[in-house]
Amino acid sequence: MNDTRDLVITQEITLRSVPALVTAGLVAEDCVAEIEAVTARYAVAITPDMVRIVDADDPDDPIARQFVPTAAELTTTPDELADPIGDHVHSPVKGIVHRYPDRVLLKALHACPVYCRFCFRREQVGPGGEMLSDDELEAAIAYISDNPAIWEVILTGGDPLMLSPRRLGAILDALEAIPHVATLRIHSRVPVVEPSRIGPALLAVLARRKPLWIAIHSNHPRELTEAAKAACGRLVRAGATLLGQTVLLRGVNDDPAILEALFRAMVAERIKPYYLHHPDLAPGTAGFRLSIDEGRAIVRALRGRLSGLAQPTYVLDIPGGAGKVPIGPNMVEPGGVRDSAGRLHPYDHD
Repeated sequence: MNDTRDLVITQEITLRSVPALVTAGLVAEDCVAEIEAVTARYAVAITPDMVRIVDADDPDDPIARQFVPTAAELTTTPDELADPIGDHVHSPVKGIVHRYPDRVLLKALHACPVYCRFCFRREQVGPGGEMLSDDELEAAIAYISDNPAIWEVILTGGDPLMLSPRRLGAILDALEAIPHVATLRIHSRVPVVEPSRIGPALLAVLARRKPLWIAIHSNHPRELTEAAKAACGRLVRAGATLLGQTVLLRGVNDDPAILEALFRAMVAERIKPYYLHHPDLAPGTAGFRLSIDEGRAIVRALRGRLSGLAQPTYVLDIPGGAGKVPIGPNMVEPGGVRDSAGRLHPYDHD
């Protein structure tokens, strides 16, 4: 590690500019102009926790690939969409996405601790990404209160754990007071990429009477550092149930051995692998996407080597807003059923 990179890390400062990326040894000086063009369109932020685990000597480092901008992001393919999963189509009031009858997303802010280069909301999140005003938040909660079919509220964004404990606590209190809301969920990268945020004040507001589930986004086993594991432990002791969300990404985790290590590490920390997402059609992200057949082959390879506890559901969010569907390999075929090794066994399934 070079001296300037050591200094960047010891200062505990999130990298938010191209000069900072150059100083940290993550962007070459002769690439500055093209990377400036990328960051003018898409936000950049890499926390010290993630900078520490980047191998700057490896041009294919899977951690750097997730967070360090590249010129490839300026190329948009014809099938890519600014709103790939149809948030806007299903937003009856600001901050609410109501795609399924029994649950809604509540997007209280559009800021994140890191900005993933494959993010499906990359056109919405970033510095200056607006937080709902008090009136807008009140209207969003009123929408939930007025719709008794809503059984679950999912706080997403942006990253809800970037909210101050006071504001997050007020939102959770308001939601918990709605009788027909039976369970609450938070989607977050924070426990992995900035685990120091999981402190006493935040933990105090996460203690809930109703069930609270926290879906933690992690894509590579190296992300589950000792600090991240300790943060997850604190969440468990506060009463949260932890789920794991992973995006299947070319050059990051498109290998059964890497996913096996990740999912085993999650289960060891009481995180149930929940979803393995096929990457969405966000602009400038083609380099991360595998074909569905490639993804199915990877998922099929995991079947025989991992306990069911460590098996997430492989899903595709249908472009345009039709929702998530499971796309894992179909083991039932004419004439029988295939086992995890690919052998066909006779079975009458008519």
